[in-house]
Amino acid sequence: MTTGNLSFAAIGRMAIASGIISILAIALLILFFTVGQPFGTLNDIFNGIAGIAILILAWMLYAEHHAKSPLLSQIALMIAIVGAIVVVIGSILVIFQITGWVLAGSYTGAGNALIGLWLAAFCYSMQRSDTLPHNLIVFGLVVGACMAFGLILIPGILARIDNMESPPWYLYIGYVGFLGTSILYPIWAIWLGRVLMSR
Repeated sequence: MTTGNLSFAAIGRMAIASGIISILAIALLILFFTVGQPFGTLNDIFNGIAGIAILILAWMLYAEHHAKSPLLSQIALMIAIVGAIVVVIGSILVIFQITGWVLAGSYTGAGNALIGLWLAAFCYSMQRSDTLPHNLIVFGLVVGACMAFGLILIPGILARIDNMESPPWYLYIGYVGFLGTSILYPIWAIWLGRVLMSR
């Protein structure tokens, strides 16, 4: 595996950290719905941190991705950068009460969908190598595809839909992406981290 100047252990730790941060974000959301504030705000903060953490992981994996797919890796990294920015915008919108949680959540879901496209592109490129376990690669493709459902939230952003009173049907389909981000991605990231740290 090509890692540039980075060690397997460093990339593995970053992968695990991004998974743990994503788990903390969903745990804080659950606490918000069961206990209340300040856990909602903490969830919003951790959503943004998770987006940044995954972007850092994408950058750390870039050398390997580029070695397998030079053009696709460049496109995928740019998509991940845009995705992380959109996730952070979603967090800022709700933390500073610029919008409600529905519209801000659509930004977060759409940003994570772009990150999911990066993940799918990375795993697709890894299929042509034996650097990672096949099951991990296939699972990453599934996770990326699930996260990509958040792209369906983009029309809601453009229409500035910010309430859950009679929402358009497509919002519910777009929320499938949160399943990928909150549950499936942490599993993939921690699995990746363990694989890399065992080398």
